[in-house]
Amino acid sequence: MAEVKTNAMRMLDKSKTPYYIFAYDAEDGQTHGTAVAEKIGKPVEQVYKTLVAHQGASLFVFIIPVAEELDLKKAAKAAGVKKIEMLPLKDLQQYTGYVRGGCSPIGMKKQFPTFIDSTAEQLATMLVSAGRIGLQMELTPHQLAAKVKGKFVPLIRESEN
Repeated sequence: MAEVKTNAMRMLDKSKTPYYIFAYDAEDGQTHGTAVAEKIGKPVEQVYKTLVAHQGASLFVFIIPVAEELDLKKAAKAAGVKKIEMLPLKDLQQYTGYVRGGCSPIGMKKQFPTFIDSTAEQLATMLVSAGRIGLQMELTPHQLAAKVKGKFVPLIRESEN
């Protein structure tokens, strides 16, 4: 059976950007990032999640390590707005074309301003959703940044230890 390409994969293919696909079983409902990292056998520090936030009608995309939390103050500063809120999950597919657990930063319905946590710059490769639950794609942080016109900025909440 031929592999079904997602929009994210087609966009990378079109630009001849190399990537690797990792498929995992999502039947158990375990689609949170740390479970995904374990299922595909990759270090959790290498797996990133895609979050969408908004300020009024303006949407912004944030890519952060799966085990971390987005610092909304840092996100707002990066986006150049005073305050930012997470996009309600019920609106995610309408604006991005993707569902929770399968939201790729590549191939959204529209190119939104995108910010990648600066921790990614230290990695040789990183993994993000390939655009469907059960698929992750691995590519270099700079390939991802180039594809989504992303900027590397500090985005994660500091632990209070």
